[in-house]
Amino acid sequence: MASAQPFVLRWGIISTGRIASCFVKDALVDPKTRDVHDVVHKITAVGSRSVAKADEFIAEFAGGDKSIKGYGSYTEVFADKNVDAVYIGTPHTFHYDNALEAIKAKKHVLCEKPVTCNGAELRSLLAAAKEHGVFFMEALWTRFQPLTKEVKKLAESGVLGDPVALQADLSGDFGINNLPKSHRILDPALGGGALLDLGPYPLIWAILALYEHPSNNGANPSDISGTMLKTPLTGVDRSTSYTVTFSPTSSSDKNTLSAQAIMSCNINAQAYQTGVIIRYERGTITIPAPIFCPKSFTVQYLNGKGTVAKEETRKFEYVGSGWHFQADEVARCVRDGKAESELWGHNKSLLEMDIFDEVRRQGGYKFPPGVEKVV
Repeated sequence: MASAQPFVLRWGIISTGRIASCFVKDALVDPKTRDVHDVVHKITAVGSRSVAKADEFIAEFAGGDKSIKGYGSYTEVFADKNVDAVYIGTPHTFHYDNALEAIKAKKHVLCEKPVTCNGAELRSLLAAAKEHGVFFMEALWTRFQPLTKEVKKLAESGVLGDPVALQADLSGDFGINNLPKSHRILDPALGGGALLDLGPYPLIWAILALYEHPSNNGANPSDISGTMLKTPLTGVDRSTSYTVTFSPTSSSDKNTLSAQAIMSCNINAQAYQTGVIIRYERGTITIPAPIFCPKSFTVQYLNGKGTVAKEETRKFEYVGSGWHFQADEVARCVRDGKAESELWGHNKSLLEMDIFDEVRRQGGYKFPPGVEKVV
């Protein structure tokens, strides 16, 4: 018999930037508003550069809850016995050190995307998480939203046939000519550029639609190709396009999927509509921008003559901004003693980082010495 009391996950928040504020505000939304009754979230600690900054954050984004402890360091959050899991919202070049310290303190970890700077760092963190017996997940929040789950359900129902081609873009005009070169989007020491900052979002749709599709049978891409246009301001990638192909590599290959995804990201251009287009043998799914948190998608069903037989649009609404669904996933996994999520498991974060490593290699984008903690 299920417990009448929901499982309470106690969170420590690492960093007090914008993304952390989004996560905290959503985590504190009553789960019942999204028909969640088995888990609930409690913020118990916030770490920042100073106690004053942490307290300001608590006052502004956590309702001034006096039970939340504000700390002037992250180490104090990791040591807090009232913290079960930490949310890491620091810039991605700090993720490895922050996550490793949390893991060694035996805290469960939800780490913002991109989870690390490279695949080697991620493999090191996963080994540490296994050694210390803690849950670890990249915070690719899009994967846990109701719309995304519904797209996957429809795509794998068979009604549209196998996927054939996908195009996805996430761009933003950051006004780079007017930014200080120390800004995170421009500074190579902070892993700046389009690929690591924006690239995870086009890629998540390719992973969902192609890599996760039953016809792919868990196979890695047969080919990865990328090209970068760098800004002379700091040498980071201003515009990046990359293609990921899935195809059987031999007649005995269990993968029967033949499909290709073309993705792009730019830091000097606005996103465009439609953000994601997934073409199937018998139909098309289109997803409007913003592709990191869309609120609707449209399906076109084709008849045997290749023309549209039926079209429908599905809309999604909920209280909050969409960050809380990943928190629910973490809580359930921790409650159930899991080391990773089934929806966004370690294999998918590894695939993401390996793709990015290859695109950077082909684009000739090397981080400054010392940025990568493991190579």
